[in-house]
Amino acid sequence: MGKILVVDDQLGIRRLLFDIFKEDQHEVEMAADGEEALRLLISFKPDLILMDMKMPGMNGIETLKQIRALDRRVAVIMMTAYGEDIQAMEQSKDLGILYYIDKPFDLFKLRERVREILNSSGIITKRIIQAQGNCHTENIHVIAP
Repeated sequence: MGKILVVDDQLGIRRLLFDIFKEDQHEVEMAADGEEALRLLISFKPDLILMDMKMPGMNGIETLKQIRALDRRVAVIMMTAYGEDIQAMEQSKDLGILYYIDKPFDLFKLRERVREILNSSGIITKRIIQAQGNCHTENIHVIAP
C-alpha cells in the first residue's frame, strides 16, 4: 500500500491518523513539526503527506514551500482548524496541495480521499509490483476495501 507521512504538532491527531492508516495497511510515519517532516521526506519518501496548517516553528505553508523545493510530485493534503485564512489557502493551492480538510474531520471521508489519491496516482499498483517482483501492471487489479 502507500507510504503516508502525518505532520501535526498535536500528538493525539498524529496517533489517531497513524493508527487509522496502519489499519488500512499503509506504511505510516509521524512528524511533530516542519523540520522533522523535511527529514522524513528525504529518508521515508512518502507518497502522501497529511499536514497541519498551524504548527510551531515552520507553519504548514513554510513547510510546504520546503517540501516543494525537494519534491514537486508528492501528494499533500492540508489539515486546518483555521479554514477562514483565505490567503493561506490560496498560497497552498499555488504550491500544489490536493485538498483541504477542516478539523475536526470526518475519518471516513479522509480515508476515502486518501484511497482516491493513492489509487488515482497508481501508487498502490506500483507498491504491489515492487512487493511481487517483476510482474505486469495489466495483471494486477487493485480493489479498494
